[in-house]
Amino acid sequence: MELTGAHGGCCVIAHKKERWMKDPSQPGERIRVSELSQPKPTILKIGGSVITDKNNELAARTQVINRLAEEILKANVKDLVIVHGGGSFGHPTAQKYGIKDGLKDDKQVLGFAETHHVMTVLNGLFMDALVWHNIPAVSITPSSCIITEMGRIKFFDDAILKTLLKMEFLPVLYGDAIIDQKLGFTILSGDQIVSYVAGKFNAERIIMGVDVDGLYNADPKIAENTKMYSHLTLEELKKLKEKLGKPTACDVTGGMFAKMAELVPAIEHGIPVTIVNGTKPDYIYKALVGEKVEGTTIKKE
Repeated sequence: MELTGAHGGCCVIAHKKERWMKDPSQPGERIRVSELSQPKPTILKIGGSVITDKNNELAARTQVINRLAEEILKANVKDLVIVHGGGSFGHPTAQKYGIKDGLKDDKQVLGFAETHHVMTVLNGLFMDALVWHNIPAVSITPSSCIITEMGRIKFFDDAILKTLLKMEFLPVLYGDAIIDQKLGFTILSGDQIVSYVAGKFNAERIIMGVDVDGLYNADPKIAENTKMYSHLTLEELKKLKEKLGKPTACDVTGGMFAKMAELVPAIEHGIPVTIVNGTKPDYIYKALVGEKVEGTTIKKE
């Protein structure tokens, strides 16, 4: 139990139920999930391939970003957290300087700064659209509150995120160049942030906006006669993972295969995942409000 305050001279006692989940950042470890007066957020991931043209460096799809802002406004989902990817902003620069593999050469220091900077530029474009649509969105810079160890989240100061949610702001995070305790620095994918935040905050659900209609038995961008799955269990997903597409464009975070690997701990925790095509109008809106929409739903069982 926990004393939460006083009313009329009497202490109010709230029962605090503790739950544990596998820590997505540290294999074999668990993290405590508190359910005390904490709303269950919806985590919306907008892939970099949706909001940028990954075949052209620093190419933002501003019309798509604007449409997504309109859909988010129309859906009006409370307790929403958004995470977006890097696309043609973060990935080419990170690949050019080998940022994901860590600090090995002094020339990479400028590359780290450049990678982080271009991600703030993309985030700025995304934030512009949200705020211009009168959405109270606030950006949280991952490199300022997260430290990794060998590429996995080791420390996450989530006090700001908690406070923003309580004050009914819409927090926005993104994939970023991050300080790493062992590597010096690395790239932290938005997908790892999604899974970690979902588990830590006991999320209601995860919605993944990507540039294909859902999960297939092979990469639909390069293979013919592919089959899309409308529903999958966790066990079915684990069997499918090896068949999922590797990235077809510059992607330092591993493409669809890596996305699904990151989401497994959240699904094990009982958080359902819906994958929809964010490049198609109203798909994100329908997913947010719970309307039927083409895509793939993954549940624990």
